[in-house]
Amino acid sequence: MNVLVFVGSLLGAMAIGMPIAFALLVCSLALMLFMGLFESQVIAQNLINGADSFPLLAVPFFIRAGEIMATGGLARRIVNVALALVGHLRGGLGYVTILAAVVLSSISGSAVADAAALSTLLMPMMLAAGHNKAKSAGLIASSSVIGPIIPPSIAFVIFGVASGVSIKQLFLAGIVPGLLLGVALVIAWWWVARSDQVKVLHSRKSAAEVARTLYEGFWALLLPAIIIVGLRFGVFTPTEAAVVAAVYAFFVAVVIYRELPLRNIHAVLVRSALTTAVVVFLVAAAMVSAWLITLSQISYQIGEMVAPFVGNQTLLLIVIMVIVVIVGTALDMTPTILILTPILMPVIQKAGIDPVYFGVLFIINNSIGLITPPVGTVLNVVCGVTRVSMADLIKGVTPFMLAQLAVLFLLILFPDLVIGPARWFAGR
Repeated sequence: MNVLVFVGSLLGAMAIGMPIAFALLVCSLALMLFMGLFESQVIAQNLINGADSFPLLAVPFFIRAGEIMATGGLARRIVNVALALVGHLRGGLGYVTILAAVVLSSISGSAVADAAALSTLLMPMMLAAGHNKAKSAGLIASSSVIGPIIPPSIAFVIFGVASGVSIKQLFLAGIVPGLLLGVALVIAWWWVARSDQVKVLHSRKSAAEVARTLYEGFWALLLPAIIIVGLRFGVFTPTEAAVVAAVYAFFVAVVIYRELPLRNIHAVLVRSALTTAVVVFLVAAAMVSAWLITLSQISYQIGEMVAPFVGNQTLLLIVIMVIVVIVGTALDMTPTILILTPILMPVIQKAGIDPVYFGVLFIINNSIGLITPPVGTVLNVVCGVTRVSMADLIKGVTPFMLAQLAVLFLLILFPDLVIGPARWFAGR
């Protein structure tokens, strides 16, 4: 009955248009009243404790780094490097999109930020080359969802805070799966675009031209290396890595590239602060729900429902991933993580599944949810920037989404594709 009260009040609040954070508080209040445990002080205390988290400090700094990257010239130079390397291939702009998305993922950690940057920079080029508009927009959208998987990742930070799993280990475990998603998109783009009659953007660049483009983009490309090496050798924690990323991006944009005038800094700070406020309030509200989920034994009840699958880890993961895919069509990534994590983690622990491995699969699934209709945030961003209709974009994104789901299924069948590289990167 506790499950019905919790889910019913949550869905009811969302159905009348209430923001997710407030809907979480409403369902928490409903559950407290149903259990006869209402105490306003408890709600306030858990709300404050939810936001009072040192690892959560990484979120505003990674968001700020992403804003600076988009406005300070870093994103454009990364796209130029990708153009120089693979722009001469047939359908090369698609490969440019995927390569640029992978590199941008290791800077911003946000699918939405990457989608906005790639749509603005690459969509006009793809149309000029003769690519199908829906296919191009679909590729940009699906490439952007690599953002939350390759470190740094805001999604991993939120999952780590909600689950208690090491954020550093999650970061390192996300590298290879993120690259595999990129490879899957390359294969899917080759298949989808093989019949397109398109112009080659430019002839193969000479070694000198490629070297010059790499030189111009050196400072932007250096940031991912700094973060990964720093995490790998314990130079800084994930939270400190976020500060390093924000300060470094600011320095490069203002001092080296000089594309972020001092008069625009205030606007960048305001945009990042507004985004941060939304995310942190969501996390704080979810912590109230998480406390009540534990108190009301909802996790235990869910565990009883999936008990027949606990003995088979692969089957259990498939069942959970199907549930997450369905939930992801109706909820955005952050609320999905915050609502499902405290429910699923006890089940995962009972089944003996590596929590870092599960975290990577869970975030990949939630990332794919960003391009599933009707709520897919990235779909809406790409629609707004490219002026492609939602119906056409859904058709365009479908083959790439299927390729990413195939990678997710592959990672479920072969856990060592995640666990093995994660241990190697962690030096174990």
